Amino acid sequence: MADELWYSDGLRFTCSRCGTCCSGGPGTVRVSDLEILRLARRLALSEIEFRRYYTYRLGTGDMSLREKSNYECIFYEKNKGCTVYEDRPRQCRTWPFWGKNVASLRTWKKSARWCKGMNSGRLHPLHVIEELISNDGTTESG
Repeated sequence: MADELWYSDGLRFTCSRCGTCCSGGPGTVRVSDLEILRLARRLALSEIEFRRYYTYRLGTGDMSLREKSNYECIFYEKNKGCTVYEDRPRQCRTWPFWGKNVASLRTWKKSARWCKGMNSGRLHPLHVIEELISNDGTTESG
């Protein structure tokens, strides 16, 4: 039941656009076919070209964005931030409301140690958090 969830009163988050979630250790940013198409159009590339230069196939069959050798997202630039922000993938849009982050107060606090926007800013109500978690973009074909 919602009353039993540790975050039933909502959670605060406002993106500070610091880029910490776009860099750091190796990661996976799953992209759907529609997201690939939007990003390709944004960059004035064919879908085939975009897939060739910017994505790779995961063992699950899903597609992921490539990352730079320093593990930054291919679309992150230190002085500009996300260069495709308006068309960023669902996985990026739903941060930090991923199932693994809200699994427990402990996991939320662990992520909040490096994400300045967590626990500050706008209060997201339970129903919004649950909607984001239900399709956070972090899982196979999600």
